[in-house]
Amino acid sequence: KVRAAHLPQGDSIEDRPEEIAERAMPGDWEMDTIVGKDGKGAILTLTERSTNMILMERLPEGKHPEPLAKVVVRLLFPYRKTIRSITTGNGSEFCAHKLISKGLAPKGAKDPNLVFFADSYCSWQKGSIENANKLIRQYIPKGTDFSTLTDAFIRKIQHKINRRPRKKLNFET
Repeated sequence: KVRAAHLPQGDSIEDRPEEIAERAMPGDWEMDTIVGKDGKGAILTLTERSTNMILMERLPEGKHPEPLAKVVVRLLFPYRKTIRSITTGNGSEFCAHKLISKGLAPKGAKDPNLVFFADSYCSWQKGSIENANKLIRQYIPKGTDFSTLTDAFIRKIQHKINRRPRKKLNFET
């Protein structure tokens, strides 16, 4: 087990409740970032594990933790009453995970924790978001300069992917 030294203490994926691993109920999300050419620019990607619905947004300030946390809270705020967990890798961009939990937790929750970290080098522990990023890369190949992408283009990609029929949804969207 290896953890980034600069990452504040967060809960491991092993601390998630057992029922989350089964993907049976909505409300469990996975989160990652896609990085642009030469490590410049980033796109935040979120996917809901039971439906594979994707949310994505370009991060104007790159992979800085606090602005990223604010974008996560804004994107997931409409779903806040159903969120049970958010699983992510342990990159430094996610070190503001307490801000995410606080921004999305029910009112009055004492010391909420919604964010769980996958083990280092274990991308299969967050397979839904890895698959989503693979689909996004069909539209935004590696080596793309993210400064040339518009927000409208990114929303268009999100809409196209979310409108694909899914086997897990009986080929519904």
